[in-house]
Amino acid sequence: MELQTLSLIVVGITFLIYIAIAIWAKAGSTSEFYVAGKGVHPIANGMATAADWMSAASFISMAGIIAFLGFTGGAYLMGWTGGYVLMALLLAPYLRKFGKFTVPQFIGDRFYSTGARTLAVICLLLISITYVIGQMRGVGIAFANILNLSVELGLLVGMAIVFVYAVLGGMKGITYTQIAQYVIMIFAYTLPAIFISLQLTGWVLPQIGLGATLKGEDTYLLEALNQTVNDLGFGDYTEPRGMSMLNMFLLTISLMIGTAGLPHVIVRFFTVPKMSDARSSAGWALIFIALLYTVAPAVAAMALWNFVNTVQPGEVGTEEGTLAYEEMPGWMDRWAATGLLIFEDKNGDGRVQYYNENNEEFVRNVAEPAGWMGNEVVKIDNDIMVLANPEIAGLPNWVIAIVAAGGIAAALSTAAGLLLAISSAISHDLLKGIFMPSISPQAELLAARIAMAGAILLAGYLGLNPPGFAAQVVALAFGLAAASLFPALMMGIFSKTINKEGAIAGMLVGVISTSIYIFLYNGWFFIPGTNVLPNSPEGWILGVSPLGFGVIGAILNFATAFLVSRATVAPPAHIQELVESVRVPRGASGPVSDH
Repeated sequence: MELQTLSLIVVGITFLIYIAIAIWAKAGSTSEFYVAGKGVHPIANGMATAADWMSAASFISMAGIIAFLGFTGGAYLMGWTGGYVLMALLLAPYLRKFGKFTVPQFIGDRFYSTGARTLAVICLLLISITYVIGQMRGVGIAFANILNLSVELGLLVGMAIVFVYAVLGGMKGITYTQIAQYVIMIFAYTLPAIFISLQLTGWVLPQIGLGATLKGEDTYLLEALNQTVNDLGFGDYTEPRGMSMLNMFLLTISLMIGTAGLPHVIVRFFTVPKMSDARSSAGWALIFIALLYTVAPAVAAMALWNFVNTVQPGEVGTEEGTLAYEEMPGWMDRWAATGLLIFEDKNGDGRVQYYNENNEEFVRNVAEPAGWMGNEVVKIDNDIMVLANPEIAGLPNWVIAIVAAGGIAAALSTAAGLLLAISSAISHDLLKGIFMPSISPQAELLAARIAMAGAILLAGYLGLNPPGFAAQVVALAFGLAAASLFPALMMGIFSKTINKEGAIAGMLVGVISTSIYIFLYNGWFFIPGTNVLPNSPEGWILGVSPLGFGVIGAILNFATAFLVSRATVAPPAHIQELVESVRVPRGASGPVSDH
Protein backbone atom coordinates (compact mmCIF):
# COMPACT_ATOMS: atom_id res chain seq x y z
CA MET A 1 0.00 0.00 0.00
CA GLU A 2 1.20 3.51 -0.83
CA LEU A 3 2.90 5.25 2.12
CA GLN A 4 0.66 8.28 2.41
CA THR A 5 -2.53 6.19 2.30
CA LEU A 6 -1.19 3.73 4.86
CA SER A 7 -0.08 6.58 7.15
CA LEU A 8 -3.49 8.21 6.96
CA ILE A 9 -5.17 4.93 7.88
CA VAL A 10 -2.88 4.27 10.87
CA VAL A 11 -3.07 7.85 12.16
CA GLY A 12 -6.82 7.94 11.54
CA ILE A 13 -7.31 4.82 13.67
CA THR A 14 -5.36 6.40 16.54
CA PHE A 15 -7.50 9.54 16.31
CA LEU A 16 -10.68 7.49 16.51
CA ILE A 17 -9.28 5.85 19.65
CA TYR A 18 -8.49 9.23 21.23
CA ILE A 19 -11.93 10.65 20.45
CA ALA A 20 -13.73 7.51 21.65
CA ILE A 21 -11.82 7.67 24.95
CA ALA A 22 -12.66 11.36 25.35
CA ILE A 23 -16.36 10.66 24.83
CA TRP A 24 -16.25 7.71 27.26
CA ALA A 25 -14.32 9.70 29.89
CA LYS A 26 -16.08 13.04 29.44
CA ALA A 27 -15.55 15.24 32.49
CA GLY A 28 -18.79 15.92 34.33
CA SER A 29 -17.39 17.98 37.21
CA THR A 30 -14.55 20.37 37.95
CA SER A 31 -12.77 17.63 39.94
CA GLU A 32 -12.87 15.33 36.91
CA PHE A 33 -11.81 18.16 34.59
CA TYR A 34 -8.86 19.27 36.75
CA VAL A 35 -7.61 16.04 38.42
CA ALA A 36 -9.65 13.16 36.92
CA GLY A 37 -11.63 12.82 40.15
CA LYS A 38 -8.50 11.57 41.94
CA GLY A 39 -9.40 8.02 40.94
CA VAL A 40 -6.54 6.97 38.61
CA HIS A 41 -4.60 3.79 39.43
CA PRO A 42 -0.88 4.41 40.16
CA ILE A 43 0.33 2.26 37.25
CA ALA A 44 -2.09 3.91 34.83
CA ASN A 45 -1.10 7.31 36.18
CA GLY A 46 2.57 6.42 35.75
CA MET A 47 1.96 5.61 32.11
CA ALA A 48 -0.05 8.79 31.56
CA THR A 49 2.63 10.82 33.35
CA ALA A 50 5.30 9.35 31.07
CA ALA A 51 3.28 10.30 28.00
CA ASP A 52 2.61 13.78 29.40
CA TRP A 53 6.27 14.31 30.23
CA MET A 54 7.77 12.78 27.05
CA SER A 55 6.79 15.50 24.66
CA ALA A 56 7.46 16.08 20.99
CA ALA A 57 10.89 17.24 22.11
CA SER A 58 11.57 13.77 23.55
CA PHE A 59 10.13 11.76 20.68
CA ILE A 60 10.83 13.95 17.67
CA SER A 61 13.63 16.34 18.51
CA MET A 62 15.87 14.89 21.24
CA ALA A 63 17.44 12.20 19.06
CA GLY A 64 17.83 14.79 16.29
CA ILE A 65 19.75 17.20 18.51
CA ILE A 66 21.91 14.37 19.88
CA ALA A 67 22.57 13.26 16.28
CA PHE A 68 23.95 16.65 15.28
CA LEU A 69 25.57 17.67 18.58
CA GLY A 70 26.81 14.20 19.51
CA PHE A 71 28.18 14.00 23.06
CA THR A 72 27.05 17.54 23.84
CA GLY A 73 23.44 16.69 23.00
CA GLY A 74 23.46 14.29 25.94
CA ALA A 75 22.76 17.32 28.16
CA TYR A 76 19.12 17.11 27.09
CA LEU A 77 18.94 13.41 27.93
CA MET A 78 20.61 13.80 31.33
CA GLY A 79 18.77 16.99 32.26
CA TRP A 80 15.25 15.79 31.51
CA THR A 81 15.74 12.37 33.12
CA GLY A 82 17.47 13.74 36.21
CA GLY A 83 14.82 16.39 36.57
CA TYR A 84 12.06 13.85 36.71
CA VAL A 85 13.88 12.09 39.58
CA LEU A 86 14.10 15.42 41.43
CA MET A 87 10.40 15.99 40.97
CA ALA A 88 9.49 12.48 42.12
CA LEU A 89 11.64 12.68 45.26
CA LEU A 90 11.49 16.32 46.34
CA LEU A 91 8.18 17.74 45.18
CA ALA A 92 5.45 15.34 44.10
CA PRO A 93 4.71 13.52 47.39
CA TYR A 94 4.63 16.72 49.45
CA LEU A 95 2.45 18.63 47.02
CA ARG A 96 0.09 15.65 46.90
CA LYS A 97 -0.03 15.69 50.69
CA PHE A 98 -1.06 19.33 50.53
CA GLY A 99 -3.96 18.20 48.35
CA LYS A 100 -4.79 21.21 46.16
CA PHE A 101 -5.63 21.23 42.47
CA THR A 102 -2.86 23.43 41.08
CA VAL A 103 0.66 24.72 41.69
CA PRO A 104 -0.48 28.39 41.97
CA GLN A 105 -3.01 27.32 44.61
CA PHE A 106 -0.23 25.74 46.68
CA ILE A 107 1.95 28.84 46.33
CA GLY A 108 -0.95 31.14 47.19
CA ASP A 109 -1.90 29.17 50.33
CA ARG A 110 1.66 28.45 51.48
CA PHE A 111 2.71 32.08 51.14
CA TYR A 112 -0.69 33.33 52.36
CA SER A 113 -0.95 35.79 49.51
CA THR A 114 -3.24 36.42 46.57
CA GLY A 115 -0.35 38.30 44.97
CA ALA A 116 1.89 35.24 45.18
CA ARG A 117 -0.84 33.11 43.62
CA THR A 118 -1.37 35.62 40.81
CA LEU A 119 2.36 35.79 40.11
CA ALA A 120 2.54 31.99 40.07
CA VAL A 121 -0.26 31.98 37.48
CA ILE A 122 1.67 34.45 35.31
CA CYS A 123 4.81 32.30 35.55
CA LEU A 124 2.81 29.16 34.78
CA LEU A 125 1.27 30.76 31.69
CA LEU A 126 4.64 31.99 30.45
CA ILE A 127 6.19 28.53 30.93
CA SER A 128 3.29 26.57 29.48
CA ILE A 129 2.78 28.80 26.45
CA THR A 130 6.50 28.69 25.65
CA TYR A 131 6.52 24.91 26.08
CA VAL A 132 3.41 24.29 24.01
CA ILE A 133 4.99 26.07 21.02
CA GLY A 134 7.37 23.11 20.65
CA GLN A 135 4.50 20.63 20.84
CA MET A 136 2.44 22.38 18.20
CA ARG A 137 5.50 22.55 15.96
CA GLY A 138 5.95 18.81 16.44
CA VAL A 139 2.32 18.23 15.48
CA GLY A 140 2.76 20.34 12.37
CA ILE A 141 5.93 18.54 11.29
CA ALA A 142 4.42 15.09 11.71
CA PHE A 143 1.20 16.00 9.89
CA ALA A 144 3.08 17.77 7.12
CA ASN A 145 4.95 14.60 6.20
CA ILE A 146 1.89 12.36 6.42
CA LEU A 147 -0.52 14.56 4.49
CA ASN A 148 2.10 16.07 2.17
CA LEU A 149 1.07 19.52 3.38
CA SER A 150 2.96 22.53 4.66
CA VAL A 151 3.88 22.57 8.33
CA GLU A 152 1.34 25.37 8.83
CA LEU A 153 -1.59 23.34 7.49
CA GLY A 154 -0.40 20.29 9.41
CA LEU A 155 -0.44 22.33 12.60
CA LEU A 156 -4.05 23.38 11.97
CA VAL A 157 -5.10 19.74 11.61
CA GLY A 158 -3.39 18.92 14.93
CA MET A 159 -5.15 21.85 16.63
CA ALA A 160 -8.51 20.48 15.56
CA ILE A 161 -7.81 17.02 16.96
CA VAL A 162 -6.52 18.19 20.35
CA PHE A 163 -9.46 20.58 20.57
CA VAL A 164 -11.94 17.69 20.41
CA TYR A 165 -10.53 15.45 23.11
CA ALA A 166 -8.94 18.00 25.47
CA VAL A 167 -11.87 20.41 25.69
CA LEU A 168 -14.37 17.56 26.03
CA GLY A 169 -12.58 15.26 28.45
CA GLY A 170 -10.45 17.54 30.62
CA MET A 171 -7.95 15.72 32.85
CA LYS A 172 -10.10 12.59 32.98
CA GLY A 173 -10.23 12.24 29.21
CA ILE A 174 -6.63 13.38 28.78
CA THR A 175 -5.36 10.80 31.31
CA TYR A 176 -6.85 7.79 29.56
CA THR A 177 -6.01 9.19 26.14
CA GLN A 178 -2.39 9.61 27.27
CA ILE A 179 -2.26 5.95 28.30
CA ALA A 180 -3.20 4.97 24.73
CA GLN A 181 -0.75 7.55 23.38
CA TYR A 182 2.07 6.12 25.51
CA VAL A 183 1.52 2.62 24.12
CA ILE A 184 1.55 3.97 20.56
CA MET A 185 4.54 6.18 21.27
CA ILE A 186 6.80 3.55 22.82
CA PHE A 187 5.95 0.97 20.15
CA ALA A 188 6.59 3.50 17.37
CA TYR A 189 9.93 4.57 18.85
CA THR A 190 11.42 1.16 19.68
CA LEU A 191 10.21 -0.91 16.70
CA PRO A 192 12.25 0.89 13.98
CA ALA A 193 15.18 1.19 16.40
CA ILE A 194 15.21 -2.61 16.74
CA PHE A 195 15.06 -3.11 12.97
CA ILE A 196 17.85 -0.59 12.32
CA SER A 197 20.01 -2.03 15.11
CA LEU A 198 19.64 -5.47 13.50
CA GLN A 199 20.56 -3.98 10.10
CA LEU A 200 23.70 -2.20 11.30
CA THR A 201 25.00 -4.34 14.17
CA GLY A 202 23.05 -7.58 14.30
CA TRP A 203 21.84 -6.83 17.85
CA VAL A 204 18.13 -6.77 18.68
CA LEU A 205 18.41 -4.28 21.54
CA PRO A 206 19.42 -0.82 20.24
CA GLN A 207 21.00 -0.02 23.61
CA ILE A 208 23.51 -2.83 23.02
CA GLY A 209 23.82 -2.12 19.30
CA LEU A 210 25.03 1.41 20.04
CA GLY A 211 28.15 0.01 21.69
CA ALA A 212 28.61 -2.93 19.30
CA THR A 213 30.60 -3.45 16.12
CA LEU A 214 29.12 -2.97 12.68
CA LYS A 215 27.61 -6.12 11.26
CA GLY A 216 30.29 -8.29 9.68
CA GLU A 217 33.10 -5.90 10.66
CA ASP A 218 35.53 -5.38 13.53
CA THR A 219 34.90 -1.63 13.76
CA TYR A 220 32.58 -0.31 16.46
CA LEU A 221 29.62 1.75 15.28
CA LEU A 222 30.67 4.83 17.24
CA GLU A 223 34.28 4.56 15.99
CA ALA A 224 33.03 4.38 12.41
CA LEU A 225 30.69 7.31 13.00
CA ASN A 226 33.52 9.37 14.46
CA GLN A 227 35.63 8.69 11.39
CA THR A 228 32.79 9.47 8.99
CA VAL A 229 31.87 12.85 10.48
CA ASN A 230 35.58 13.69 10.89
CA ASP A 231 36.05 13.08 7.19
CA LEU A 232 33.38 15.71 6.57
CA GLY A 233 35.05 18.24 8.88
CA PHE A 234 32.55 18.09 11.77
CA GLY A 235 34.76 16.70 14.57
CA ASP A 236 34.31 13.57 16.69
CA TYR A 237 30.72 12.57 17.43
CA THR A 238 31.68 11.26 20.88
CA GLU A 239 33.53 14.41 21.95
CA PRO A 240 32.08 17.74 23.19
CA ARG A 241 31.42 20.16 20.35
CA GLY A 242 29.22 23.15 19.69
CA MET A 243 28.94 24.06 23.39
CA SER A 244 31.44 24.73 26.17
CA MET A 245 31.54 22.38 29.17
CA LEU A 246 30.30 25.25 31.34
CA ASN A 247 27.21 25.74 29.19
CA MET A 248 26.65 22.01 28.91
CA PHE A 249 26.69 21.79 32.71
CA LEU A 250 24.38 24.81 33.11
CA LEU A 251 21.98 23.47 30.48
CA THR A 252 21.84 20.07 32.20
CA ILE A 253 21.10 21.58 35.62
CA SER A 254 18.62 24.05 34.14
CA LEU A 255 16.72 21.22 32.47
CA MET A 256 16.79 19.19 35.70
CA ILE A 257 15.33 21.84 38.00
CA GLY A 258 13.09 23.11 35.21
CA THR A 259 11.60 19.64 34.81
CA ALA A 260 10.96 19.49 38.54
CA GLY A 261 9.04 22.76 38.30
CA LEU A 262 6.81 21.90 35.34
CA PRO A 263 3.21 22.49 36.48
CA HIS A 264 1.51 20.24 33.94
CA VAL A 265 3.51 17.22 35.16
CA ILE A 266 3.21 18.05 38.87
CA VAL A 267 -0.58 18.13 38.62
CA ARG A 268 -0.56 14.49 37.52
CA PHE A 269 0.30 13.48 41.09
CA PHE A 270 -3.02 14.94 42.24
CA THR A 271 -4.99 12.45 40.12
CA VAL A 272 -4.31 9.42 42.37
CA PRO A 273 -6.35 8.59 45.50
CA LYS A 274 -3.64 9.02 48.18
CA MET A 275 -0.07 10.14 48.75
CA SER A 276 1.45 6.66 48.74
CA ASP A 277 -0.08 6.24 45.27
CA ALA A 278 1.68 9.43 44.17
CA ARG A 279 5.04 7.92 45.17
CA SER A 280 4.19 4.66 43.43
CA SER A 281 3.06 6.32 40.21
CA ALA A 282 6.28 8.37 40.17
CA GLY A 283 8.31 5.15 40.20
CA TRP A 284 6.21 3.57 37.47
CA ALA A 285 6.52 6.70 35.33
CA LEU A 286 10.31 6.56 35.59
CA ILE A 287 10.27 2.96 34.32
CA PHE A 288 8.02 3.87 31.40
CA ILE A 289 10.19 6.88 30.57
CA ALA A 290 13.37 4.78 30.64
CA LEU A 291 11.95 2.49 27.94
CA LEU A 292 12.23 5.37 25.48
CA TYR A 293 15.12 7.37 26.88
CA THR A 294 17.60 4.50 26.91
CA VAL A 295 16.87 3.96 23.20
CA ALA A 296 17.27 7.62 22.16
CA PRO A 297 21.11 7.71 21.96
CA ALA A 298 21.07 4.66 19.69
CA VAL A 299 18.39 6.19 17.47
CA ALA A 300 20.46 9.38 17.19
CA ALA A 301 23.72 7.67 16.24
CA MET A 302 22.12 5.24 13.81
CA ALA A 303 20.01 7.93 12.14
CA LEU A 304 23.08 10.11 11.57
CA TRP A 305 25.06 7.14 10.27
CA ASN A 306 22.38 6.29 7.73
CA PHE A 307 21.86 9.92 6.69
CA VAL A 308 25.54 10.69 6.17
CA ASN A 309 26.13 7.49 4.24
CA THR A 310 23.17 8.33 2.01
CA VAL A 311 24.41 11.77 0.97
CA GLN A 312 28.11 10.83 1.16
CA PRO A 313 28.19 7.19 0.01
CA GLY A 314 31.85 7.08 -1.01
CA GLU A 315 35.27 8.65 -0.58
CA VAL A 316 35.12 12.25 0.61
CA GLY A 317 36.50 14.77 -1.88
CA THR A 318 35.71 12.72 -4.97
CA GLU A 319 32.85 13.17 -7.39
CA GLU A 320 31.91 9.48 -7.17
CA GLY A 321 31.70 9.75 -3.39
CA THR A 322 28.74 12.12 -3.48
CA LEU A 323 25.05 11.55 -4.17
CA ALA A 324 23.66 12.61 -7.54
CA TYR A 325 20.55 14.78 -7.35
CA GLU A 326 18.80 12.56 -9.87
CA GLU A 327 19.47 9.55 -7.60
CA MET A 328 18.01 11.11 -4.44
CA PRO A 329 15.74 8.63 -2.63
CA GLY A 330 12.01 9.30 -2.30
CA TRP A 331 12.19 10.20 1.38
CA MET A 332 14.33 13.23 0.54
CA ASP A 333 11.77 14.50 -1.95
CA ARG A 334 8.96 14.07 0.59
CA TRP A 335 10.77 15.97 3.31
CA ALA A 336 11.95 18.62 0.84
CA ALA A 337 8.27 19.28 0.07
CA THR A 338 7.72 20.25 3.73
CA GLY A 339 10.53 22.83 3.64
CA LEU A 340 12.39 21.07 6.45
CA LEU A 341 15.07 19.60 4.15
CA ILE A 342 16.47 21.91 1.47
CA PHE A 343 19.19 21.32 -1.13
CA GLU A 344 20.94 23.79 -3.41
CA ASP A 345 23.30 22.77 -6.21
CA LYS A 346 25.79 25.59 -5.62
CA ASN A 347 28.42 24.52 -8.14
CA GLY A 348 26.06 23.10 -10.76
CA ASP A 349 27.65 19.64 -10.89
CA GLY A 350 24.40 17.77 -10.23
CA ARG A 351 25.73 16.13 -7.06
CA VAL A 352 25.20 16.82 -3.35
CA GLN A 353 28.14 18.07 -1.28
CA TYR A 354 27.62 17.72 2.46
CA TYR A 355 30.36 18.99 4.78
CA ASN A 356 31.24 21.54 7.46
CA GLU A 357 31.84 24.71 5.50
CA ASN A 358 32.92 26.51 8.70
CA ASN A 359 35.95 24.25 9.06
CA GLU A 360 38.61 26.35 7.32
CA GLU A 361 41.16 23.54 7.19
CA PHE A 362 38.69 21.14 5.58
CA VAL A 363 37.56 23.78 3.09
CA ARG A 364 41.16 24.61 2.14
CA ASN A 365 42.42 21.02 1.86
CA VAL A 366 39.35 19.13 0.58
CA ALA A 367 36.40 21.25 -0.55
CA GLU A 368 38.17 23.85 -2.69
CA PRO A 369 40.41 21.37 -4.53
CA ALA A 370 37.28 19.30 -5.32
CA GLY A 371 35.52 22.36 -6.73
CA TRP A 372 32.88 22.49 -4.01
CA MET A 373 31.30 25.88 -3.33
CA GLY A 374 29.53 25.29 -0.01
CA ASN A 375 27.45 22.77 1.88
CA GLU A 376 24.57 21.95 -0.44
CA VAL A 377 22.35 20.55 2.30
CA VAL A 378 21.44 24.11 3.14
CA LYS A 379 18.80 23.07 5.67
CA ILE A 380 18.18 19.88 7.57
CA ASP A 381 15.83 20.43 10.47
CA ASN A 382 16.83 18.41 13.54
CA ASP A 383 13.18 17.60 14.10
CA ILE A 384 12.92 15.36 11.04
CA MET A 385 15.59 12.82 12.01
CA VAL A 386 13.41 10.43 14.03
CA LEU A 387 10.46 10.61 11.65
CA ALA A 388 12.67 10.17 8.59
CA ASN A 389 14.91 7.53 10.19
CA PRO A 390 12.89 4.45 9.10
CA GLU A 391 12.61 5.86 5.58
CA ILE A 392 16.36 6.48 5.40
CA ALA A 393 16.95 2.89 6.54
CA GLY A 394 14.56 1.53 3.91
CA LEU A 395 12.12 -0.01 6.39
CA PRO A 396 8.62 -1.09 5.27
CA ASN A 397 5.90 1.52 4.85
CA TRP A 398 3.87 0.15 7.77
CA VAL A 399 6.78 0.88 10.12
CA ILE A 400 7.06 4.43 8.77
CA ALA A 401 3.32 4.93 9.30
CA ILE A 402 3.54 3.75 12.92
CA VAL A 403 6.43 6.13 13.60
CA ALA A 404 4.37 9.02 12.25
CA ALA A 405 1.50 8.05 14.54
CA GLY A 406 3.93 7.90 17.46
CA GLY A 407 5.30 11.36 16.75
CA ILE A 408 1.81 12.81 16.66
CA ALA A 409 0.89 10.96 19.88
CA ALA A 410 3.94 12.43 21.65
CA ALA A 411 3.12 15.97 20.61
CA LEU A 412 -0.60 15.71 21.33
CA SER A 413 -0.16 14.08 24.75
CA THR A 414 2.03 16.86 26.14
CA ALA A 415 0.12 19.60 24.34
CA ALA A 416 -3.07 18.43 26.04
CA GLY A 417 -1.41 18.44 29.48
CA LEU A 418 -0.02 21.93 28.95
CA LEU A 419 -3.31 23.27 27.66
CA LEU A 420 -5.05 21.86 30.72
CA ALA A 421 -2.51 23.58 32.98
CA ILE A 422 -3.19 26.87 31.18
CA SER A 423 -6.95 26.34 31.38
CA SER A 424 -6.82 25.47 35.10
CA ALA A 425 -4.69 28.50 35.90
CA ILE A 426 -7.20 30.80 34.24
CA SER A 427 -10.48 29.23 35.40
CA HIS A 428 -9.53 27.85 38.83
CA ASP A 429 -6.73 30.11 40.04
CA LEU A 430 -7.70 33.46 38.52
CA LEU A 431 -11.45 33.26 38.02
CA LYS A 432 -12.55 31.18 41.02
CA GLY A 433 -9.56 31.84 43.28
CA ILE A 434 -9.38 35.62 42.87
CA PHE A 435 -12.03 37.36 40.76
CA MET A 436 -15.19 35.24 41.24
CA PRO A 437 -14.90 33.11 44.42
CA SER A 438 -18.64 32.34 44.43
CA ILE A 439 -18.78 31.01 40.84
CA SER A 440 -20.81 27.81 40.55
CA PRO A 441 -19.07 24.51 39.65
CA GLN A 442 -21.00 24.36 36.35
CA ALA A 443 -19.95 27.89 35.39
CA GLU A 444 -16.35 27.15 36.37
CA LEU A 445 -16.36 24.01 34.21
CA LEU A 446 -17.67 26.04 31.26
CA ALA A 447 -15.02 28.69 31.87
CA ALA A 448 -12.33 26.00 31.96
CA ARG A 449 -13.45 24.67 28.57
CA ILE A 450 -13.55 28.17 27.06
CA ALA A 451 -10.07 28.87 28.44
CA MET A 452 -8.86 25.59 26.95
CA ALA A 453 -10.22 26.54 23.53
CA GLY A 454 -8.55 29.94 23.73
CA ALA A 455 -5.27 28.36 24.77
CA ILE A 456 -5.38 26.05 21.74
CA LEU A 457 -5.87 29.00 19.39
CA LEU A 458 -3.00 30.92 21.00
CA ALA A 459 -0.71 27.87 20.94
CA GLY A 460 -1.44 27.30 17.28
CA TYR A 461 -0.72 30.93 16.41
CA LEU A 462 2.63 30.88 18.23
CA GLY A 463 3.48 27.48 16.77
CA LEU A 464 3.44 29.02 13.30
CA ASN A 465 6.49 31.16 14.16
CA PRO A 466 8.57 29.22 16.71
CA PRO A 467 11.92 30.63 17.89
CA GLY A 468 13.78 27.38 17.14
CA PHE A 469 13.39 23.64 16.73
CA ALA A 470 11.33 21.76 19.29
CA ALA A 471 14.07 20.82 21.76
CA GLN A 472 15.39 24.40 21.85
CA VAL A 473 11.96 25.89 22.47
CA VAL A 474 11.30 23.38 25.23
CA ALA A 475 14.69 24.14 26.79
CA LEU A 476 13.68 27.79 27.05
CA ALA A 477 10.45 26.81 28.83
CA PHE A 478 12.43 24.65 31.24
CA GLY A 479 14.73 27.59 31.97
CA LEU A 480 11.75 29.75 32.91
CA ALA A 481 10.35 26.98 35.14
CA ALA A 482 13.77 26.57 36.77
CA ALA A 483 14.02 30.28 37.59
CA SER A 484 10.47 30.86 38.81
CA LEU A 485 8.34 27.99 40.11
CA PHE A 486 10.98 25.44 41.19
CA PRO A 487 12.61 27.68 43.85
CA ALA A 488 9.20 28.78 45.16
CA LEU A 489 8.02 25.19 45.49
CA MET A 490 11.24 24.02 47.14
CA MET A 491 11.26 26.88 49.65
CA GLY A 492 7.56 26.47 50.25
CA ILE A 493 8.04 22.83 51.23
CA PHE A 494 11.41 22.81 52.97
CA SER A 495 11.70 26.23 54.62
CA LYS A 496 9.40 27.62 57.32
CA THR A 497 11.16 31.01 57.29
CA ILE A 498 10.39 32.16 53.74
CA ASN A 499 7.52 34.63 53.85
CA LYS A 500 5.23 36.04 51.19
CA GLU A 501 7.44 39.08 50.52
CA GLY A 502 10.47 36.86 49.96
CA ALA A 503 8.61 34.42 47.70
CA ILE A 504 7.13 37.18 45.54
CA ALA A 505 10.43 39.06 45.26
CA GLY A 506 12.30 35.85 44.44
CA MET A 507 9.89 34.79 41.70
CA LEU A 508 9.93 38.27 40.19
CA VAL A 509 13.72 38.45 40.11
CA GLY A 510 14.06 34.90 38.77
CA VAL A 511 11.49 35.08 35.98
CA ILE A 512 12.30 38.66 34.91
CA SER A 513 16.08 38.12 34.76
CA THR A 514 15.71 34.85 32.86
CA SER A 515 13.06 36.21 30.48
CA ILE A 516 15.12 39.28 29.65
CA TYR A 517 18.25 37.22 29.06
CA ILE A 518 16.42 34.74 26.83
CA PHE A 519 14.53 37.38 24.88
CA LEU A 520 17.61 39.54 24.34
CA TYR A 521 19.25 36.72 22.43
CA ASN A 522 16.26 34.90 20.96
CA GLY A 523 13.87 37.69 19.99
CA TRP A 524 11.43 39.71 22.06
CA PHE A 525 8.27 37.62 22.42
CA PHE A 526 9.76 35.29 19.79
CA ILE A 527 9.28 37.71 16.90
CA PRO A 528 11.93 36.65 14.36
CA GLY A 529 14.75 39.10 13.77
CA THR A 530 14.26 41.18 16.89
CA ASN A 531 17.01 39.80 19.12
CA VAL A 532 18.88 42.74 20.63
CA LEU A 533 22.23 41.02 21.13
CA PRO A 534 24.06 38.48 18.93
CA ASN A 535 23.14 34.95 19.99
CA SER A 536 26.68 33.60 20.08
CA PRO A 537 29.32 32.84 22.74
CA GLU A 538 31.00 36.15 21.97
CA GLY A 539 27.81 38.09 22.78
CA TRP A 540 26.68 36.17 25.89
CA ILE A 541 27.33 37.65 29.32
CA LEU A 542 30.29 35.78 30.84
CA GLY A 543 29.81 33.23 28.06
CA VAL A 544 26.55 31.87 29.57
CA SER A 545 24.14 30.52 26.93
CA PRO A 546 20.45 31.54 27.14
CA LEU A 547 19.61 27.82 27.20
CA GLY A 548 21.38 27.40 30.55
CA PHE A 549 20.53 30.72 32.16
CA GLY A 550 17.66 29.17 34.14
CA VAL A 551 20.22 28.04 36.72
CA ILE A 552 21.39 31.63 37.24
CA GLY A 553 17.78 32.77 37.48
CA ALA A 554 17.07 30.08 40.10
CA ILE A 555 20.09 31.14 42.17
CA LEU A 556 18.92 34.76 42.03
CA ASN A 557 15.43 33.62 43.05
CA PHE A 558 16.69 31.67 46.09
CA ALA A 559 19.04 34.46 47.19
CA THR A 560 16.45 37.20 46.85
CA ALA A 561 13.81 35.22 48.74
CA PHE A 562 16.12 34.51 51.68
CA LEU A 563 17.41 38.08 51.90
CA VAL A 564 13.96 39.68 51.69
CA SER A 565 12.49 37.19 54.18
CA ARG A 566 15.23 37.96 56.70
CA ALA A 567 14.52 41.67 56.39
CA THR A 568 10.74 41.35 56.82
CA VAL A 569 8.24 39.76 59.21
CA ALA A 570 8.38 35.98 59.64
CA PRO A 571 5.47 33.84 58.37
CA PRO A 572 2.54 33.38 60.80
CA ALA A 573 2.66 30.43 63.19
CA HIS A 574 -0.13 28.55 61.38
CA ILE A 575 1.79 28.74 58.11
CA GLN A 576 4.92 27.34 59.75
CA GLU A 577 2.80 24.50 61.16
CA LEU A 578 1.37 23.93 57.67
CA VAL A 579 4.88 23.59 56.24
CA GLU A 580 5.78 21.12 58.98
CA SER A 581 2.68 19.03 58.30
CA VAL A 582 3.40 18.90 54.57
CA ARG A 583 7.08 18.05 54.96
CA VAL A 584 6.64 15.48 57.75
CA PRO A 585 3.58 13.52 56.62
CA ARG A 586 1.24 12.14 59.22
CA GLY A 587 -1.01 9.24 58.22
CA ALA A 588 0.49 9.26 54.75
CA SER A 589 -1.08 5.92 53.82
CA GLY A 590 -4.63 7.18 54.17
CA PRO A 591 -6.70 9.42 51.92
CA VAL A 592 -5.75 13.08 51.88
CA SER A 593 -8.29 15.82 52.36
CA ASP A 594 -8.62 18.62 49.87
CA HIS A 595 -9.14 21.14 52.64
